[in-house]
Amino acid sequence: MGHAANINFYEAGNKGIMSWLITLDHKRIGLMYFITTMMSLCIGGIFALLVRLELMFPGQQFFDPNTYNRLFTLHGAVMVFWFIIPAIPGALGNFFLPLMIGAKDVAFPRLNLLSYYLLLLGMAINLYGILHGPGADTGWTFYTPYSIKTGAAVVSMVVGVFFMGFASILTGLNFIVTVHTLRCPGLTWFRLPLFVWAIYSTSILQVLATPVIGITLILLTLERTLGIGFFDPKLGGDPVLFQHFFWFYSHPAVYIMILPAMGIISEVIPTMSQKTIFGYRAIAYSSLGLGLVSFLVWGHHMFTSGQSELANFVFSLLTMATAVPSAIKMFNWVATMYKGSISLATPMLYAIGFLFTFGIGGITGIMLGVLSADMHFHDTYFVVAHFHYVMMGGAAIALFSGIFYWFPKMLGRMYNEFLGKLSFWFFIVGFNVTFLAQFVAGLNGMPRRYHDYDSVYAGWNLISTVGSWGIALGILMIIINVVYSSFKGPKAPANPWKGKTLEWAAESPPVLENFEKTPTVTSGPYDYGLKA
Repeated sequence: MGHAANINFYEAGNKGIMSWLITLDHKRIGLMYFITTMMSLCIGGIFALLVRLELMFPGQQFFDPNTYNRLFTLHGAVMVFWFIIPAIPGALGNFFLPLMIGAKDVAFPRLNLLSYYLLLLGMAINLYGILHGPGADTGWTFYTPYSIKTGAAVVSMVVGVFFMGFASILTGLNFIVTVHTLRCPGLTWFRLPLFVWAIYSTSILQVLATPVIGITLILLTLERTLGIGFFDPKLGGDPVLFQHFFWFYSHPAVYIMILPAMGIISEVIPTMSQKTIFGYRAIAYSSLGLGLVSFLVWGHHMFTSGQSELANFVFSLLTMATAVPSAIKMFNWVATMYKGSISLATPMLYAIGFLFTFGIGGITGIMLGVLSADMHFHDTYFVVAHFHYVMMGGAAIALFSGIFYWFPKMLGRMYNEFLGKLSFWFFIVGFNVTFLAQFVAGLNGMPRRYHDYDSVYAGWNLISTVGSWGIALGILMIIINVVYSSFKGPKAPANPWKGKTLEWAAESPPVLENFEKTPTVTSGPYDYGLKA
């Protein structure tokens, strides 16, 4: 690429649709990821609302058991593979990582575009199975032996996820090389923004863990199509082996989802508090520590699967260890806010909401890591509530915080502050009403994945369903705010939050190659007037 033109990246070259479809600009690719994943959030959210409508009262309401099984499977698969895993690295990571290290682009722009198209290809294969076949009814985990026997469209689902996994691997590889080779002069490792540390740690997980799920899904496909006995006991296979393979990837995948979210919070809190981050190195190292320990705890998903008592004890102990790096981050974020000049703008509201909801998710995760408790909680709505407090209450809320925080830089316009705050309150209240009720129902023994339930759980399910409408309204307000403000919002200044990281030194929106001249870094990323 040549020298940056004195025009922003929207105005560069041909403005037609083809200029976007074949673009190599990381910012345009990031925006395409953003649009795609937000559409996926809407699709997955619609499936969730339909599931909650069916469970609003005991007995069959709208869908028979087979249709219900397909709905909750599609909700889980769309939310995990289409939305949460690619959303922050693909959208915000692609847009801001090069800006934050003073680079013109990522290391491999063509590979970057390829990763986006692999995501679309995987989605298209999934859609084919959904629209032209019997759909999928296995749950998003595709557990054997049922996934081998069912007549549902398992192959199209797992092959689609396989291609989306390749997109994740290529994105992670690209980011690792970018951070190592394209940092601007003066940007040492311990001057990197913490969002970059989080994306870097996530990228290592993507490259090392994702091939495991790819191989596992290919083995499942071969077993269904060719009758090769990997997981079917009748053919000499072991169905529990599938669980080991699946969770060896899927627990690191939890941190592929949550580490970038933590990176966003590490940017929003010091900027919105106008205060130097407390414990910079501890937060950076804890990102790497979370990535490392995430490979060692997959067995806590399998306490009831028949694995040995020693294995259960070791996995339980290691699960407790995952709380340490997360707690380091939580305490450091709170310490950063202490005596800060805090602005309660929309990004900060979502960041504070993250501290509350992710804290609940983390504490209940420790409870599930206790062997005696897990035997009672396993496969109940307690697990469903915990998972959503980590994923929606962690990854999604942080994503919303990041969207509002970086919206002025991405679009060059300011969002509507009143609508942003209103969306937060609808979302946070609806979210807690929905899933606190599920904690109570699960504590009392309500099993998950069931089409019907005993009337003793009716009140908690009614509360949960009503709460889900608040979540839907909050997300709808976010989308309306983003779309309207993209065209009608007031022009944004280059640095509305008075941030210190490099992206705020660029124009809003940035020029084609990010900076008129390559920046030189001489200080840390959070050198605000108020010291921690």
